[in-house]
Amino acid sequence: MFAVEEINRNTKLLPNITLGFHIFNAYHNDDRTLESSLVWLSGQGPTIPNYSCESQGKSIVVIGGATSELTVSMGTLLELYRIPQVTYGLFDPLLSDPVQFPSVYQMAPRDTSLPLAMVQLMLHFKWTWVGLVASDDSRSGKFLRDLQDEMVRNDVCVAFIYEIFTGLTEDELLHSYFLEKLSDSTASVIVIYGNTDALLTLRFNEVPHTLLYRMWITSSHWDIAKKPGYIYFDNFHGALIFSEQTSKIPGFKHFLKTINPAKDPENIFLQNFWNSAFGCTSEIGKGDGAVCSPNASLDTLRLSYLDMTMSHQSYTVYNAVYAVAWALHEMFLVRSEMESNSNGNILGTYRWKLHSFLKNIQFNNSAGNQVVLAEKNSVANYDILNYVTFGNDTEVLVKVGEFISEAPLGQDFIIQQKAIVWPRTWGEPLPSRCNEVCHPGFHIKAQEGKPVCCFDCAPCPQGQISNQTDRGQCMKCPEDQYPNRERMHCLPKRVTFLAYEETLGMALASIAAFFSLLTALILWVFVKHKDTPIVKANNRDLSYILLFSLSLCFLCSLFFIGRPTAISCLFRQTAFGVMFTVAISSILAKTITVVLAFRATRPGSKSRRWVGSRGPISLVVFCTTIQVILCTMWLLLSPPFPDADTHSDPEHIILECNEGSLIAFYSVLSYIAFLALGSFTVAFLARNLPDTFNEAKFITFSMLVFCSVWISFLPTYQSTKGKMMVAVEVFSILSSSAGLLGCIFIPKCYIILLQPQKNIRKFLKNNPNA
Repeated sequence: MFAVEEINRNTKLLPNITLGFHIFNAYHNDDRTLESSLVWLSGQGPTIPNYSCESQGKSIVVIGGATSELTVSMGTLLELYRIPQVTYGLFDPLLSDPVQFPSVYQMAPRDTSLPLAMVQLMLHFKWTWVGLVASDDSRSGKFLRDLQDEMVRNDVCVAFIYEIFTGLTEDELLHSYFLEKLSDSTASVIVIYGNTDALLTLRFNEVPHTLLYRMWITSSHWDIAKKPGYIYFDNFHGALIFSEQTSKIPGFKHFLKTINPAKDPENIFLQNFWNSAFGCTSEIGKGDGAVCSPNASLDTLRLSYLDMTMSHQSYTVYNAVYAVAWALHEMFLVRSEMESNSNGNILGTYRWKLHSFLKNIQFNNSAGNQVVLAEKNSVANYDILNYVTFGNDTEVLVKVGEFISEAPLGQDFIIQQKAIVWPRTWGEPLPSRCNEVCHPGFHIKAQEGKPVCCFDCAPCPQGQISNQTDRGQCMKCPEDQYPNRERMHCLPKRVTFLAYEETLGMALASIAAFFSLLTALILWVFVKHKDTPIVKANNRDLSYILLFSLSLCFLCSLFFIGRPTAISCLFRQTAFGVMFTVAISSILAKTITVVLAFRATRPGSKSRRWVGSRGPISLVVFCTTIQVILCTMWLLLSPPFPDADTHSDPEHIILECNEGSLIAFYSVLSYIAFLALGSFTVAFLARNLPDTFNEAKFITFSMLVFCSVWISFLPTYQSTKGKMMVAVEVFSILSSSAGLLGCIFIPKCYIILLQPQKNIRKFLKNNPNA
């Protein structure tokens, strides 16, 4: 009505021509729809196909088809007469087929972005478990497929899908089945899409408790606000509605406020609507209600009857009327193609010629927006409306966001969360999930055979954390950090090494210093009593060398304690290897000296020339030189260096010396082991030689202790990490050195210091078993 009146006042559009319109009921039923179409074609008399009872005021175009089904039902008949049909329902690609529907023109923009818009809303509120309800028509079927595809791409899962059959909306069994399925579902969010007739069973449900606990997402063409006044309407309080964006049409709200049937008594449609909306009658004594007030205004009606703002469907109807008017205007301009007709019936005769003008129509409406038809339809943008009801039987739609399909990703979706009124049982945005949240410290573990949204929560593996909810994978901490006990965040690792300040380091250093001083003291005792028989036995020079090397062996263990530096790492293993080689080679020389001494007593023995200080010392120098060559090659080719071990201890960074070459390291140890094994073998064979000064027994026992320590060292060294590995090596150095010192020299010191009477040649000769 508003569009027609506005066009008739416009002197630049269809000048000297007045538009009019007929209104016919459109039913969600093929038979009734076909009947309305026949009534329109035949006139108000009997519905006689291919015959019109009206010679004046024939309509030349049909604006109708809120759904695709209605459009197809009407189009089947209207296409026979090539009557243009302009639809204001949702855009349907099927109706764009020029072969099947050549006379159908769609005004609505394409709603291909609606699935994306709804999924963006789900992602914003982290609703990943959503139920879908739709009518069983082809348009809803395509929407469901598109929505499911978009949900899959964004890891949002479908809790259930329920289709409501258009022809069975009053079936109590199906109605009960739907409510039972809804009650059994754990989904808190439901998307509704479909035609009004199919969804009446849900919209007018008189048992609202099943629906109250849900958040409903829908599109505005399924208008939850339009309903009879006696229906309980609180079911969908808090629902979010995606309404296609429209522009404000100048004068429309004023038109609604000022319109009144008293000013236009011949307008039957307006009078009937007025009587229904206000519950009154136009004349006294007519009907059961009161007489309509002449001062009544539409802006006092509830949203259930009339929205004072122009809805997207009304906006489409408004544009459809203007599209027809502009097509007629263009057709009148091409007067050479038209015939004069005095009875004014030219429009009814040439309806089919309007097609060529409608196909190419393009204009700007009064809001300044460009309007096009056919395949040129643009993609729709959406306002997000919040449906709010009040206890005084009033309701409003509040804009809380929008979706702009042409905007860049990330800027296309806007929502004002604080402005949303939630369902009464919510009070705040609640999750809609298949299962509980995976809290920080856990990660998502998929369940076989179940949707991606239904998962188990598994603890993060060792060394990894999860600092967010629902993490698909845990992440590793940086090398200088480690996870806390809950594995929720990383903590800085503490630097550690075998330090002098800690108890273990202090104890080992003290033991090393003590034994080094003890060895030096024993050396002093031996030097002081150098002319006594027990000191002179078995080559006293070798004893001096052995004691000196043992003192340095104790001291070289100090290289292993403290913060590793380049110098300490270079000399740590090499000093240990060389000093131990000197010690073991000295013991080997002493053992060989014992054997040669007994052989030299035989008449004519050639071994006598090897008995003396020069031969054994040469052996010590030779053995030591080989070790020095090995250590020099090690330092030149792959020297040890300071390193940080971030993996052995999850909570510490261990500062250590990297050996550089394990082959060189184990070669040094192997050479010492070879000398030790040789010393043990010779000493074991010479242990029973009859002489009071025979050291073979003591050397045998000392080498047994030495070998036992280092044989147990290897597996222990390999199984420990960090500073304990260093402590094991230091302990092995100290214990093996102490074993050599104690087994070889302590018995001699005992005789020298406590029993000096036995340290004379005469006593030893008279007591060969002393």
